[in-house]
Amino acid sequence: MVSVLFIVVGLACGTLAGLIGIAGGIFLIPLLIYIFGFSQKMAQGTTLAVMLPPIGLAAAFLYYRQGNVSVKAAMFIAVGFFVGGFFGASMSSHFSNETLTRIFGLATLAVSVKMLLFP
Repeated sequence: MVSVLFIVVGLACGTLAGLIGIAGGIFLIPLLIYIFGFSQKMAQGTTLAVMLPPIGLAAAFLYYRQGNVSVKAAMFIAVGFFVGGFFGASMSSHFSNETLTRIFGLATLAVSVKMLLFP
């Protein structure tokens, strides 16, 4: 039953990723924590593991066909994301789950306020 629920969560987050370009940090991490009881670190690590296969390839291809992808920017961002992900994961081991949860909450709140008040 838990496997089916994981698939449902993946389907929902994948749909949101294709629709509005977000899912992992904003939706998947809180779902893993509050529905499945993952720690903040386990949720973050699992979300990063989900990104390993070309999950967004089909959605990105549709956006690309519509002229809505900058391949050059995506390549450079991917390089930075690869290196930054390594350093960020290394840094996370120095924080408690509670501290990481608070950092995550503040980052999410800051983005929300910015998008709501200054679109």
